[in-house]
Amino acid sequence: MRYRSISNTLFIKNRDNFKHLMQSNTIAILSSNDIKHTNADDVMGFAQNNDLFYLSGIDQEETILVVFPDAYRKENREILFIKETNEQIKIWEGEKLTKEQAANISGIQRIEWSHDFEKIIQLMTFEADGFYLGHNEHIKRVTSNQQTQQDRLILWCKEKYPLHQYYRAAKITRSLRPIKSQEEIALIQEAADIGIKGFHRLLKAVKPNCKEYELEAELTYELVKNGGTRHAFKPIIASGANACALHYNTNDNLCKDGEMILIDFGVCYANYNSDTTRCVPVNGKFSKRQKEVYSSVLYCLKEGAKLLKPGIEHTEYERQMATLVETQLIALGLLNLNDIKNQNPQKPLYKKYFMHGTAHHLGLDVHDVGLYSKTIEEGMVFTCEPGIYIPEEGIGCRLENDYLITQNGNINLTEAMPIEIEDIEKLMLA
Repeated sequence: MRYRSISNTLFIKNRDNFKHLMQSNTIAILSSNDIKHTNADDVMGFAQNNDLFYLSGIDQEETILVVFPDAYRKENREILFIKETNEQIKIWEGEKLTKEQAANISGIQRIEWSHDFEKIIQLMTFEADGFYLGHNEHIKRVTSNQQTQQDRLILWCKEKYPLHQYYRAAKITRSLRPIKSQEEIALIQEAADIGIKGFHRLLKAVKPNCKEYELEAELTYELVKNGGTRHAFKPIIASGANACALHYNTNDNLCKDGEMILIDFGVCYANYNSDTTRCVPVNGKFSKRQKEVYSSVLYCLKEGAKLLKPGIEHTEYERQMATLVETQLIALGLLNLNDIKNQNPQKPLYKKYFMHGTAHHLGLDVHDVGLYSKTIEEGMVFTCEPGIYIPEEGIGCRLENDYLITQNGNINLTEAMPIEIEDIEKLMLA
């Protein structure tokens, strides 16, 4: 593993919390993600099913977790199935987890080989009344016609055991994962700290006529050097008007003198993520107009972050944030107060220059699971990312920090990443 060892007390505690929310006399079965192929004999990097990782800490393919709290036999109450290695796998792929290693990582005493799953589960299923099965229930999930390992497990279970009751494991994990433990907060902070190092390195490389992908490479260097698992998402290095495309990430343009660069990036460390955005001038000095727009967005970030505290509803937070941005758009001469008074409330004028939400859960997923119909609670981690986009001026500005919600407000986990105009210019011109 690239990342430091995580105490198995985290995963033991997570499973205990999960068990308390299960229906009586049910079995939970969660499986790992598939390895996705590219072309010929190559594959993409493996990314674990986050619910499985949350409950076991296992970061390896072909893994199945079985949790059966009411099992008659004690040894059947928690079972972890892992891939059995052989000499050929060792030669071509390297070492896989041993049973002892899997037990130490997960805190689960009974470890079996994954090829024995069907035989072993058969001995337990008729003792139970139902199953909890996992599936990707994220509101922004990407769907396709290709079945996932979770899809195949659901079909297999329902074919083999059609008269059992079926429940959604994701409904439980969605209620648990938004509230972060101290161990999880430390991992998110580690991801943020690597990102801060990457941003400092990037600043030294920014100059007129550099390529966007050259700056992406600076972020990648610090990520790999410091044990990051991968980018939390494909970095956005958007110079000039490219910054007005919210998810621009081809990163193949020249950064021209006089332009501003929007850098939206995150680090995945031990499967936990950071998500930050900064904007910098290509030549090291903000123009008058760039300063105006940047200062407006920074004002919205500072004031909007104050709203992130226990008890506020997410819709109310976003409403107040939109009002903050709207006020700044008037100050920038982009909107007229009289026009706003007469606007269609269903089509507010500010959306021409500000068209996205500004706070999302952060954790094992960059857009982590959680219901936005619920109020914000202590222990959650949210981003705050207001923006203003002016295509006709070739300016797009978004600023983003990561905040841990506390009893009395929040803590900025990305406080050490430079954001003030004076600090950025000083670092770039040093």
